[in-house]
Amino acid sequence: MNPEAGPISAAICSACCAAGVVACYSTAGFVFGTVTAVAGTPAVIIGCNTAFGKCMAACAAAAVSPIP
Repeated sequence: MNPEAGPISAAICSACCAAGVVACYSTAGFVFGTVTAVAGTPAVIIGCNTAFGKCMAACAAAAVSPIP
């Protein structure tokens, strides 16, 4: 078993999540990293952030999961 497989998989996964959230923001007409989540934040941005959080949580599991 390769001991680096988990962290490498997590890094690839995180990059995919980041690409997804950037695309989500772009589609909504915003730039990722420039919107603060406060009252009045557009619902689409909240949706992008929620999806990003769920994606990153899945990547965290990849970091500690053994991959043969």
